[in-house]
Amino acid sequence: MTEGERFADALHFFVMDTTKIFFLLVVVIYAMGLLRALMSPERVRAYVRGKPPWLARTLAITLGAVTPFCSCSSVPLFIGFVEAGIPLGVTFSFLIASPMINEIAVVLLIGILGWELALLYVAAGVVVAWIGGMAMEWFRAERWVEDYVWKIQMGEAQPPVPDNSWQGRHRFAVAEVKEIVRRIWRWVVIGIALGAAFHGFVPGEWVTDHLGAQGNWLAVPGAVLLGIPLYANATGIIPVAEAMLGKGAAVGTTLAFMMSVAALSLPEILILRKVIRWPALALFAAVLAVAFTLVGWTFNLIT
Repeated sequence: MTEGERFADALHFFVMDTTKIFFLLVVVIYAMGLLRALMSPERVRAYVRGKPPWLARTLAITLGAVTPFCSCSSVPLFIGFVEAGIPLGVTFSFLIASPMINEIAVVLLIGILGWELALLYVAAGVVVAWIGGMAMEWFRAERWVEDYVWKIQMGEAQPPVPDNSWQGRHRFAVAEVKEIVRRIWRWVVIGIALGAAFHGFVPGEWVTDHLGAQGNWLAVPGAVLLGIPLYANATGIIPVAEAMLGKGAAVGTTLAFMMSVAALSLPEILILRKVIRWPALALFAAVLAVAFTLVGWTFNLIT
């Protein structure tokens, strides 16, 4: 193949990113698994319970950023937080931070897009999680929680005592690698394929005109709306963001798209419908969509 041809460029992007991302996935998940052997949903709930509101929200966002829970964990975590008496606004802060910010995505961002964009993404994610939880609290979203959730008593069963030996932590870390890679590898490959197609076949002039122009205010809300029906975690969307930036897309537009896909996907909304009613879901989606749009516009102006 000839360098510079569309298909050749797309294939090169796919092969290189597949190699980089899966290597980083295995290394980072294993390393964090060694440190995270004591972490569980029950312990997350215990850390947050009984703290002052500002500290509870800070802990919830921090724990959401360093735990591997995705939208499939939303329902049991939501029920557990409510049963423990944790304010609903704090619970929503955790649910926003957990899928959007994680150490795997941060390392991939640093390795592929640079530490500056990684820092911007994390900072914006923390701000959105904090403000989004406060907004849900201000609108008294607890009135839209399904009645059965308030009646559930999950009990105080203690989690099993972990094996803190090196062998035990190694086994836990290996199991984490197998489980997380098994759960997300399809979405990572799909994300890389979409990024490769974008990189190879979408003209740079089109991207610059529609997604890179500073005066195009509609590009950011358009990117947010485009990300909602897509389903991927923060790891899987990074190759698409890489291709967008490589073609000249504005930083803020790219960040808004990443956040929308990671934290406002349609599957997560349908999962949350099991525990909260449609008015709360509509409010949740509207708050995040506005927040992501404001983040995108802000970073486009800054950069």
